[in-house]
Amino acid sequence: KDPNIRKLLSRESLLTLQSLTRQVPIANDIKKKAVNIVIATRKNKESIEYGASPRASIGLILAAKAKALIDGRKYVSEKDIEEMAFPILRHRIILNFEAEREGKTADDVIAELIKRK
Repeated sequence: KDPNIRKLLSRESLLTLQSLTRQVPIANDIKKKAVNIVIATRKNKESIEYGASPRASIGLILAAKAKALIDGRKYVSEKDIEEMAFPILRHRIILNFEAEREGKTADDVIAELIKRK
C-alpha cells in the first residue's frame, strides 16, 4: 500500500524557514551556556568516555533557535538550550564503563551537565 504522503512546505518555504531560524537572536550568556554544556561533555571523565565535538555547540544553538520559532518566539531562551541539549547531544557522547555499569543513560548524564551549568 502506498502511504498517503502530502506536501506541507514548498522548497522555497523550507529555505525561508531555515534562513529565519539562523536570524533568531541569542543573548551572549545563553550562547555561552550552550557552549559550556558541550565543553562539559569533554571534561566529564566520571561518566563520559568521549564527549561532543565543538560543532555540537553550533547544532545546539541552531536547534534552540528553531525551537524558539516553533514556540512562536523571536528569541532563544535558556529553556530552549536545555530542552534541545538532549536530542542534540545524546548521540554525540559515549558513556564510560562506570556510567554504563551504574545504569546511567546519555540523557541522565546530559541532565547532570545541565544542572551544573
